[in-house]
Amino acid sequence: MIRRALRAGTLGVFLAGAALAGNAARAETITVTHWGSAFYGAPYAVALEKGFFKKRGLDITGFLTSAGGGTSVRNTLAGEVPYGEVALPAAILAIQSGQPIKIISGGVESVEDILWITQPDGKVGSLADMKGKKIAYTAPGSVTNMIILNCLQKAGLEQKDLQLVAAGDLGANLSAVLNRAVDAAMSGEPLWSGNQGKVKAAFWAKDCMNPALTQTVGITTTEFAKTGGDKLRALIEARREGVEYIKAHPDEAADIVAKAYSGDPKTFREVFKHFVGFTYFGDGRLHYDNMNRMLDGMKLVGRLKGPVDWKQVVDTSFLPKDLQATQ
Repeated sequence: MIRRALRAGTLGVFLAGAALAGNAARAETITVTHWGSAFYGAPYAVALEKGFFKKRGLDITGFLTSAGGGTSVRNTLAGEVPYGEVALPAAILAIQSGQPIKIISGGVESVEDILWITQPDGKVGSLADMKGKKIAYTAPGSVTNMIILNCLQKAGLEQKDLQLVAAGDLGANLSAVLNRAVDAAMSGEPLWSGNQGKVKAAFWAKDCMNPALTQTVGITTTEFAKTGGDKLRALIEARREGVEYIKAHPDEAADIVAKAYSGDPKTFREVFKHFVGFTYFGDGRLHYDNMNRMLDGMKLVGRLKGPVDWKQVVDTSFLPKDLQATQ
């Protein structure tokens, strides 16, 4: 996952701009997991629209995407520019399976936007209310699976005390609540901001755990790390400028992303107002505490194959100097 927000991600190329005039640079695409559906790609959409790629000599015209997981990693390996922002668990599993990749930057650094929703007259209003209820999440092994298990622990409950349902993507979770097929289901942006009149919050991920959790990371191939350093640095810097622009101009950034994602600008403005209230988009630095929390979550759902030595899988040399220090 990591989650789907507007529609299920499908493999494809989304053209997001015109090529540079002349033939100074070849039009290229990069990989961004859940582009067009989840908000991991927002800094890239802003960077493209505002010319942050172009001013660094990059001719990025679009994004190769997928529904996440290993497909995003495979897209990165096969891409015109072997750089991608992918789910941290997918990167770890690929590395442990022998794929020649390195983690080179941080991405989305929080799950504070994730919550569980219920009907306005629903009987789940806190963690303790889960007992005996039917609670939905996305899929086994997902981040929402990790979160709901943490919620059970926080509430002093065991899985036998309630019924957990793997309902599918974010839209399917919403439908399950609206149709009263479950008592509560996970949600996130933009469906939360767009449906607050139809549902209410039952509890939030931050009620169960420290929400500072690295969801996505930037990766490249070990081969391109040897030859494409200038391009990798430019990509990381352009994304960072996109993040800074979102924080400084959330309404304009929301409109840019709404256009790129074919979304509703009014709803997206509410989403971005939510996002800038906490650190959702990281600036590219690697937060090892946040990354270790993701490893703990992978262990909890049985997805981690073995211990991870960050020194062996991470290369910070492509980060700006002020972001290279260990966090």
